[in-house]
Amino acid sequence: MCLSLPAQISPSIPLRKGAFLVSRLVAAPASEPTTLPLAWIRPQFPALDQTINGNPVAFLDGPGGTQVPQRVIDAVGHYLAHDNANAHGAFANSQRTDHVIAAAHGAMADFLGCDSKEIIFGPNMTSLTFAMSRAIGRQLRPGDEILVTCLDHDANVAPWLALGERGMIVHTIDMHPQDCTLDLDDLTSKLSRRTRLLAITYASNAVGTLNDLPAIIRLAHDAGAWVYVDAVHYAPHGPIDVHQLDCDFLVCSPYKFFGPHIGVLYGKQEHLEQIFPYKVRPASEAIPDRWETGTQNHEGLAGVTAAVDYLADLGQIVSPQVSHRRKAILAAMTAIHHHGGQLCQSLIKGLLQLPEITIYGITASEQMGWRLPTVAIRMAKCPPAVIANTLGQQGIFTWHGNFYALNLTRRLGVEDRGGLLRIGLMHYNTLAEVNRLLTALTTMVTTMVTS
Repeated sequence: MCLSLPAQISPSIPLRKGAFLVSRLVAAPASEPTTLPLAWIRPQFPALDQTINGNPVAFLDGPGGTQVPQRVIDAVGHYLAHDNANAHGAFANSQRTDHVIAAAHGAMADFLGCDSKEIIFGPNMTSLTFAMSRAIGRQLRPGDEILVTCLDHDANVAPWLALGERGMIVHTIDMHPQDCTLDLDDLTSKLSRRTRLLAITYASNAVGTLNDLPAIIRLAHDAGAWVYVDAVHYAPHGPIDVHQLDCDFLVCSPYKFFGPHIGVLYGKQEHLEQIFPYKVRPASEAIPDRWETGTQNHEGLAGVTAAVDYLADLGQIVSPQVSHRRKAILAAMTAIHHHGGQLCQSLIKGLLQLPEITIYGITASEQMGWRLPTVAIRMAKCPPAVIANTLGQQGIFTWHGNFYALNLTRRLGVEDRGGLLRIGLMHYNTLAEVNRLLTALTTMVTTMVTS
């Protein structure tokens, strides 16, 4: 049964700057019980009841897109059945659509800790980033410099590389291949007074590395550069406070945190007002409208609000004393942080016991706070595609390939060898599912060694 948003949780309540900020994950000891009410969470997601070849499905594919709670499905369907119309009309359905749009802006403002005017919706993060990069690019001059990183998804690399065609210089920040962490010495050496923008991921979608964004953003700002953060991968794993981070832009995708396929861009109000967007002439000059080109995905926006409200409900269950939606979201995401750290520790501990498995990324227990529960591996003599197919036949869903993190797989030397197998744990995953995966991998390794 889905719970409705408690009446005492008020949307769009400002949060005191700095409250609840978690700048890095602190992994809990594996022996501690999870603070998440999994008995409440899992029934919310109808997809979790599926079976493959008689086996229950373990969705360990979350980084490619999460499952959605029933309330999101209901919200999308309700809009299409009862409210469907274009915006800004003089009749009831259009006015209800206006409310859906405003509610989604308010929900995402509470999710990220900003003003609703600073929230931009679009078809996906990639399209939004290409649009913003083009708009920023026409304010730059030949010789201006942009920094991208080896850890990023290409959606936060290619849009900036494209500006090289206009004479801008794009540098790539290296990483340490032994643990897939960003090379901060390389970053500081490439930051200069000609640096106009740093494009950086909050966390790697391929190997789970969590960047020290507060420190990195301060470095970039000290050099006079803007910072454009890709938080798509991080968003379902921990709380975000854009004002505390002081990033200039941040993008995320609700379909990665239990909502529909849609993209979200946060921008500081002064930037959104000062940068001129590519838009049609009749479109409003006010923000956020000037950035939201074309007719929006209204049913998707209804689903976004439902996804955020789901997290708020979860937050009130784990912290019954909270009374505002923003604080409830932060409580939920902090508990999700904790749960993910527990599962990640158990997974990596088990993988380290398998001799034919190589883990790419942080494995040291004292450094687990700098990674998310996204683990990339390779198995000797067995391509990632074969592993993924074998697991998939058993109802264990994982991803293989480069995950569009092209700089990373090239740097690791695996791009031409099938890439990586990625295991992505979400808050609805369980320790039993982790153990089931480890058992399946152990069987594969044993079979390979004895054959």
